[in-house]
Amino acid sequence: MPELDTAAMPRHIAIIMDGNGRWAEKQGKPRLMGHQAGVKSVQNIVRAARELDIGVLTLYAFSTENWKRPPLEIQALMGLLKTFLESELATMVRNNVSLRCLGEKDRLPTEVSKIMERAIRETAENSGLILNLALSYGGRNEITQAVQAITQKCLTGILNPEVIDQAVIEQHLYTAGLPDPDLLIRTGGETRLSNFLLWQASYAELYFTEILWPDFRKQDLLIAILDFQKRQRRFGKTSEQAEQTHPH
Repeated sequence: MPELDTAAMPRHIAIIMDGNGRWAEKQGKPRLMGHQAGVKSVQNIVRAARELDIGVLTLYAFSTENWKRPPLEIQALMGLLKTFLESELATMVRNNVSLRCLGEKDRLPTEVSKIMERAIRETAENSGLILNLALSYGGRNEITQAVQAITQKCLTGILNPEVIDQAVIEQHLYTAGLPDPDLLIRTGGETRLSNFLLWQASYAELYFTEILWPDFRKQDLLIAILDFQKRQRRFGKTSEQAEQTHPH
């Protein structure tokens, strides 16, 4: 495999972790087994991102639409999440990982919220990889809530409507203060965004793979990054202009 260009690494990688259920079905196992196998991929990819010195990793763990799934599956997923946070907290502290949660945290079960808040608090001072877990997350909801918050500030006189620009909107998103994703990966063979980071992914390079999430490992991440490094990111400019601004 060709060498990665360490000078052209994505600062922020976002992943839609898709295919746990299908992975289980293909093996004649219950769907929960697929989610359990998916946790191993999360551990592997978080470790790989840290080793590659990626600044931000955002994982789409549970969407607002996922609340429509059968109650038993939701309960099992929340149990898995709680177990993951409890078991990984010491590792995150030791490895300088800072955990954040993107989404409607108030919809999470109390016991999950408690361990989540504790993990966020205990890793807040860490200066290495920022790990965003998108939980009870929906891109349209995120933008709607940002508009509501900005409107409220305008009504109370804190904000003048004339100064609202893209920067103001970004300050009211869950990802405030973070760079937009450079590379967005979706596993499992589907080729859509599924309401994920709709504002932030405007200029992300999209990478789709047939590999189901429980089978996705560091080697597959490296292949995605290599593909990313072959692309020219023009941001609306001509190839010549882009080459001057963002030389690879």
